[in-house]
Amino acid sequence: MAAYQFFKQVNKNFDRAAGYLEIPKGLLSQIKACNSTYHVSFPLRRDDGSVEVLHGWRSAHSTHKMPTKGGIRYALEVNEDEVTALAALMTYKCAVVSVPFGGAKGGIRINPSQYSAAEIERVTRRFTFELIKKNFIGPGLDVPAPDYGSSSREMAWILDTYQSMVDSLDSEGCVTGKPIEQGGISGRTEATGRGIYFGLREACDNKEDMEALGLTTGLEGKKVIVQGLGNVGYYAAKYLRDAGAIIIGVAEVHGGIYEEKGVDIEKLRDHLRETGSIREYSEGRFIEESAGMLEMECDILIPAALENQITAENAGRVNARIIGEGANGPLSSEADAILLEKNILIVPDIYLNAGGVTVSYFEWIKNLSHIRFGRMDRRYEENAMSRLLNAIEGLTGEQFSDDDFKRIGKGPDERDIVDSGLEDTMVMAYHMLHETAGKFQTDLRTAAYISAIKKVAVSYEQMGIFP
Repeated sequence: MAAYQFFKQVNKNFDRAAGYLEIPKGLLSQIKACNSTYHVSFPLRRDDGSVEVLHGWRSAHSTHKMPTKGGIRYALEVNEDEVTALAALMTYKCAVVSVPFGGAKGGIRINPSQYSAAEIERVTRRFTFELIKKNFIGPGLDVPAPDYGSSSREMAWILDTYQSMVDSLDSEGCVTGKPIEQGGISGRTEATGRGIYFGLREACDNKEDMEALGLTTGLEGKKVIVQGLGNVGYYAAKYLRDAGAIIIGVAEVHGGIYEEKGVDIEKLRDHLRETGSIREYSEGRFIEESAGMLEMECDILIPAALENQITAENAGRVNARIIGEGANGPLSSEADAILLEKNILIVPDIYLNAGGVTVSYFEWIKNLSHIRFGRMDRRYEENAMSRLLNAIEGLTGEQFSDDDFKRIGKGPDERDIVDSGLEDTMVMAYHMLHETAGKFQTDLRTAAYISAIKKVAVSYEQMGIFP
């Protein structure tokens, strides 16, 4: 069987969308091509004194906007094709939600669970050092973020390494997804999952689309299966459940849990953290082959793990009405065609999981402006609202309680502003995609690529590269 070519899959989607547009072939080729990829090999001395050589990559797909932006993943599956494909997806993702970054991605071929924290720190700092040497990182050049296998911990090490080597007032902006205490932003950890919730909420609120699927409008009562209980899957499940959906299944690498009445995702996540597996979980039915959960009947299926999870081999057995792509590239292009033929609504990755990069953009702005969101105006707004409530009391005789003043008169803090910006971004982008899909009589994925290609093409034309 031929090796999976992720970048080729991305370009198939690109070519399909490009066929709807009258853009010169040369410009399309420039947009599609990866600008640069850096492959580095470096030694790691293990805690036991042994030495092994690790491989890492960083791809900058498009520099039509600067800086470029994208996560760094730590996984054994990391290779140049994957990193290049993910960088391309970042280019289109940023364009879809109008975040002014070019696309980038990085990865280190390592299984972090097999290494100590001290070893992971040495790997992270060395990789950062290599990126600095080649001018592949900086607040105006290329800004990494967490991805599969990495977290705010690794981002803190990246920042510290960068600041020790580069004298810059704006150094905090060299990486996002940092701890709050080191220039991070409230709401970044849950941003991708929160964005998935906003996107699926908008999709399910469209009465015409839901009727075509044989579903009621809204999230209330929708049965959901989530693949992957990392940050993305967990927070998507949490916010969907809080909105009335029922999480009937969670699939992980070691198996799955199915519970018709609803999985207690907090309890399951705690069990996963404590034991490293969802085996021996005391509630629900354990499913030995987690891949089979992708084929179980549900209203919404959210693949939120890795790419290439639904292919031509299993797409025909998928039994969901809506697929929300929490991961990057979880559907092959062949699977996409099969699922669309089955009248399944696919909410695509380059829109649906853009919450992470959207809030990373807010964090980057915060770092460059050197001020926390809400610091300048929160108290002013609270005082203005208090004056308004006092005026209403004077005019009507109505008396507001202290709790009313606190609830109604509360000024927005950083988390409120971030959440508002994320919701506005996801809502506006969904309706733009839906309108584009209707205009071109196509599906949402193709509509997303059409929108992205048009925006990137305009940027290149404005740069004067293609007069």
